[in-house]
Amino acid sequence: MSKLADSLPVGVLAGAVRFAFGLPAPVRRLITGKPIVVDGQRLHPDAQLLLRLQQLSGQTWETTTPAENRAALTQSNALVCGPVVRGVATRPVRIPRDGGVIPGRVYEPVGLAPDSALLIFYHGGGWVSGDLDSHDNLCRFLALEAGVRVLAVDYRLAPEHPFPAAVDDVMVAFEWAVAHASDLRVDPERIALGGDSAGGNLAAVTALRAAQAGGPTPVFLLLLYPAVDASTRRRSRDLFGNGFFLTDAAMDWFRGHYAPEEESWVDPRLSVLLADDLSTLPPTYLATAGFDPLRDEGEAFAEKLAQAGVPVVLRRHEGLFHGFANVLGLGGIYREAVSEAVGSLRTGLALANARQDVPKTA
Repeated sequence: MSKLADSLPVGVLAGAVRFAFGLPAPVRRLITGKPIVVDGQRLHPDAQLLLRLQQLSGQTWETTTPAENRAALTQSNALVCGPVVRGVATRPVRIPRDGGVIPGRVYEPVGLAPDSALLIFYHGGGWVSGDLDSHDNLCRFLALEAGVRVLAVDYRLAPEHPFPAAVDDVMVAFEWAVAHASDLRVDPERIALGGDSAGGNLAAVTALRAAQAGGPTPVFLLLLYPAVDASTRRRSRDLFGNGFFLTDAAMDWFRGHYAPEEESWVDPRLSVLLADDLSTLPPTYLATAGFDPLRDEGEAFAEKLAQAGVPVVLRRHEGLFHGFANVLGLGGIYREAVSEAVGSLRTGLALANARQDVPKTA
């Protein structure tokens, strides 16, 4: 991180970002410069401004060591996540696993009736960074706006715990939530899985493994710019691999820490896009960002889901970049994108509830 990003308190930097976004449009355009158009898409002015401010401050998502990467992500999120979303109570949970526990956090909108739906949310961060705090405000927003309880899962991170430790943890968390639905005050037949980036990967993998195991399965998937194929380099990675937050070098760095053995790159527990049969997955909402190296693999996954007969809604936010879901504090296009995902989640859960109410025929 630069001297400027290091020398000022996070609160001061966050205030400066909010100040910049409050400037008149002509002034903001002077800061951002000429419009950026790539692959027939124009980077949204608010996205371009944020990236420009990041460049000016020198604040980056470092990939030198895991510890520095985690610190950089914490700082980056603090700049843009905004004030704490009110009206949501939280409590910690401890999910037993072989040899230890998985920390979790339950989000419950104040006054929400029991037996609500549950969204289990797996955070992003390249399987190396992120925790319960990095996505706290996003989970609060999802819980409040969707009218559901949310269980955030603090799965083990690489390189201390490489693949498939995270995969095992999130599966354990799903099975635990089903078994403890009454304690969580949720309906065990209305559990959705969701996540952003690496968390989206883990959500899709968990849904597939649950179906393969023949036990309870999630009723909906909420995937935000998921990583779904570690084996293939697609065009969007060449187009957007530098200058749009998530970089080409960072993608290799994350994969190298999480899955250092090349043979694991084609394992469906990592590259879920390569699974032979995706027809058992539940209805899915999948959002991609136009200026994201992960864009093309996410859209290829949505296409394969559709070909397998899975109801899927694919939404490309053309003017945004990877990580937009955590930029709630700046409102505007960022909050609109997350709100759209919330609407899809509400609809998906309502349809799941309607399916439950249909009498079974002999």
